[in-house]
Amino acid sequence: MEEKNKIIRELIRIGQIVLGNTMYALAVVLFIVPNGLITGGTTGLALFASHTMGIPISLFVSIFNITMFLLGAWILGKQFAVTTVISTIIYPVMLGLLEGSGFGGFVLEEKMVAVIYAGILIGGGIGIVMRAGASTGGMDIPSLILKKKFDVNISFSLYLMDCVVLGLQFIVADPHAILYGILLIIVYTMVLNKVLMSGNVRIQVKVVTRYYERINRLIAERLDCGTSLLHMETGYLHKEQDMILAVIARRDLPRLNQLVMNEDPEAFMIINQINEVRGRGFTMKRVYQDAAYQEADYGEAAQ
Repeated sequence: MEEKNKIIRELIRIGQIVLGNTMYALAVVLFIVPNGLITGGTTGLALFASHTMGIPISLFVSIFNITMFLLGAWILGKQFAVTTVISTIIYPVMLGLLEGSGFGGFVLEEKMVAVIYAGILIGGGIGIVMRAGASTGGMDIPSLILKKKFDVNISFSLYLMDCVVLGLQFIVADPHAILYGILLIIVYTMVLNKVLMSGNVRIQVKVVTRYYERINRLIAERLDCGTSLLHMETGYLHKEQDMILAVIARRDLPRLNQLVMNEDPEAFMIINQINEVRGRGFTMKRVYQDAAYQEADYGEAAQ
């Protein structure tokens, strides 16, 4: 059974990588090329090669991705190769199929609309690939190599290379196209961040109250939420007591706030947004135990 579940998870992961790369290819064929937009990364280099030397975008991407993949596999090792090989193949293949389909894409009168559509597809596609634990290959690989060899920040090197690619396209594009290219990078970066964080954001709440025992019990009963009791000492009176720590979904925050205020209007609450939670009840199946066992449960706070 476990082996079957592992196979299913791997198939889902491969499907996500294929979907993400297909979305990226659709953005290029449907919106970027027909509207004369420019962008960074491997696609930006391919657009520059297409405009200056007439090389088909899919052919340039194929050659560049394979070259970078071989370089990355040599320097970064086997684990890198396993997680990148699918994207290295799928993205140029999908580009070639879409280019050869004869569909010319959408030529929009307002280019800003094309920028938004392309940004949504690119950001969403890259985000899906990254959430599957894979790399999109291409220009990601030089950044990873620079990080390993010279400890250069990956984000900095990616932005620097995007700027260089945009600068190259300035030779064949007008200033308006450069501006649209910058806006496209901003849009897909915002979408990428949203996709990477979607479904993982939680709210961490710390409650300091005299009635912590009762409120702790009510949180478990009414919100079906696990908690932890953290021992603390007040700063002024040096009074020792416990503080409640809970991690909840956004939608449960008003209910928790109302529950605490009903029991203790003077309660002190600290509320933070956290980007990811792992463990029992979040990335692992929820398990209900008797109170006698819960005291010894290391993962109680995440139930």
